[in-house]
Amino acid sequence: MSKALISYVLYPLVERQQKRNILPKLAQLRAFSALSREARSQAIQQRLAEMVAAAAATVPYYRDLFQAIGFDPERLAKDSAYFQDIPYLTKDIIREQGERLLSESCDRTGLHVRKTGGSTGPSTLIYYDDEALDWTAAANLFVLEWTGKKRYTKEAHFSSEFPEEIPWRDRLRESIKCITLNRVNIRTADFDDASLENILRQLQRTRPYSVQGHPSTLYTLALYAKRHFATPQSLFKVFESTGEVLDGKQRDAIADVFKCQIFDRYGNAEFGVVAHSEFPQSSHLKVLDFMVWSEAVAADTQNEIVFTGLRNAAMPLLRYKTGDLGDLVRVDGEFYITNIAGRIHDMVRLGNRQYPTHYLQDLLDRLGGIDEFQLEQVGPERCLLRLVLAPHADPEQIQQRVTAWWGEHVALEFVTFNDLKRVGWRSKFRHLVNTPVAEELGS
Repeated sequence: MSKALISYVLYPLVERQQKRNILPKLAQLRAFSALSREARSQAIQQRLAEMVAAAAATVPYYRDLFQAIGFDPERLAKDSAYFQDIPYLTKDIIREQGERLLSESCDRTGLHVRKTGGSTGPSTLIYYDDEALDWTAAANLFVLEWTGKKRYTKEAHFSSEFPEEIPWRDRLRESIKCITLNRVNIRTADFDDASLENILRQLQRTRPYSVQGHPSTLYTLALYAKRHFATPQSLFKVFESTGEVLDGKQRDAIADVFKCQIFDRYGNAEFGVVAHSEFPQSSHLKVLDFMVWSEAVAADTQNEIVFTGLRNAAMPLLRYKTGDLGDLVRVDGEFYITNIAGRIHDMVRLGNRQYPTHYLQDLLDRLGGIDEFQLEQVGPERCLLRLVLAPHADPEQIQQRVTAWWGEHVALEFVTFNDLKRVGWRSKFRHLVNTPVAEELGS
């Protein structure tokens, strides 16, 4: 039996065993997309009114806010423009309000937590109930169909290689997931020639239909392959960019070397994937209007993307300012995001090896007890690592683990959020502070 057939049969069985409800929601999304534009618009406005009414009734923060500003949720059902009377929500408000943003009607013992990446401010915790989590999974399967990928088609997923042994329960869970999705995990750490050669060999061996990963990783791999291949090789048909901004130079290099179609996506911890290119090589990402209500607010020379979640009743985020810059355009009645200026990952050198910051972020997230981190290249092979620890964290244990990983190449400093350095628009946070040394490494 082929792996594709095994995945096709296994997925609904695992879904039922884990008490998930993803495939029925995928069917709903397909049916919804087939509706007329007018019918979809009416359904979305009704859903928005329902989310706001539920937030007013069950979420302490919104109940108090609406009372203070005199906002009447019932008016929204008749006038969607009235929605703009609700003040914007920000990461700072989410951190300040905490559990007051959770619905009183949700089962808090069964909530799932997601952590924002910290590219637009200190990391923030977002909570999902089972229903909302299933919607995000269904939306992901739905947009993958735009790339020509079926649920059971082989995919390669680039993920970070952890320097320590992963617990066997986690390994077993991941193995089941990979079999169910017909997925191959390709572990990455640094970008030296040996590591890049290993990635290419895995792609040559597995021949996936699609590859999902950071564009900076695939771009570096493309440059390496161009130097070592006599002619370009088609190792996969589709590259789906995720996790950071895909620029034109990266897009062209990846497509040229690997002879593949390029699809881009936009998503975050707050809502999951919410925009995706419908067609290869398109820089316009279609907004998933069944998942979010989209707006844009003027911010200097660009607009800031604003979303309202339509599927997470446990933690409704109304008029949430993402911190990401981009243009929201309407084409034939459909909304698209373009010119995105979101997360950028940098390169840092530790010893004689060069790492992308998203790899270090994955490692520190798995370590736990760290609310935020920032790097500063203080020498050609040495970095200062600033850590903001969670209240329960053990500084000594964290110091031991970090020293075991990178030794004298990392100097550790425990700080508060106020000690982190800000750069650029609205003091936007970056994980690597560009010092003269860091700029020389990147040139």
